[in-house]
Amino acid sequence: MQIYLSKLLRIMNDVGTGRDLSDTKDKMSKILTRKSRNRLEGYDYSQSNYYYVTICTGNQKEWFGKIENNQILLNYHGQIVKQQWQWLAKQYSYIELDEYVVMPNHIHGILIMNDSIRTGLDLSLHKIKSLSSLIGAFKTTSSKLIHQNGLSGFTWQRSFYDHIIRNDKSLDKIREYISNNPLKWDDDEENIKNKKLMGQASE
Repeated sequence: MQIYLSKLLRIMNDVGTGRDLSDTKDKMSKILTRKSRNRLEGYDYSQSNYYYVTICTGNQKEWFGKIENNQILLNYHGQIVKQQWQWLAKQYSYIELDEYVVMPNHIHGILIMNDSIRTGLDLSLHKIKSLSSLIGAFKTTSSKLIHQNGLSGFTWQRSFYDHIIRNDKSLDKIREYISNNPLKWDDDEENIKNKKLMGQASE
C-alpha cells in the first residue's frame, strides 16, 4: 500500500508543473481503485481524518444498476447500497459523508471521522469505531437488506481499498475523481467488459 500511496502523491504533484499529464487520469484510476487487505501499519484508523475508500462487489459483478448517458442509474439494490452508505452518518454521530458515488459494481466514498465527540464524555459509552469496523457495518447491513430483497447470491469483495487524505490538494483531486467516475465507466478497470477484453488480449 505504501508504494500505491507514493505513486498517487507523485501523480498529484505533477499537476501544474507543466509535465505531460496525458496519462495521469489512467494512472490515478488504477491507484485509487486498488484494494489492499492491509491497512497502514501502526496507524489508528479511529482517529479524526478524511478517508477515501473503494468497496467492490464479489467478482466485480454489476449488481447495482447501469451507466446511461454518462450517468449512473441505480436499481433497487443500488438504492439500498446508497441508503446504507448514508446510514453510516445517521448511525454514528462522529461520521460525516463527503463526495461518494455508487457504481454498477463498486462504491467510492470519502468518510470524515470526527472524534471530538469523545471530549468530556464517557468513552465506554461513545467508543469510536475503526474504519474497518465501519466498512464492516456497511457491508453487513447492506448485504442483509439485499439478500432479504431477493438477491441471495450477492456478496461484497472481502477487503476494501483505503487512502488517508492528508491535504486539500489530495482531497480536491479525489473528489473530482469520484464525481467524474460515471463519465469514465467505459474505461474503468472495474468495468467487467474491460476485464474480459484484457483477458482476451493476454491469451
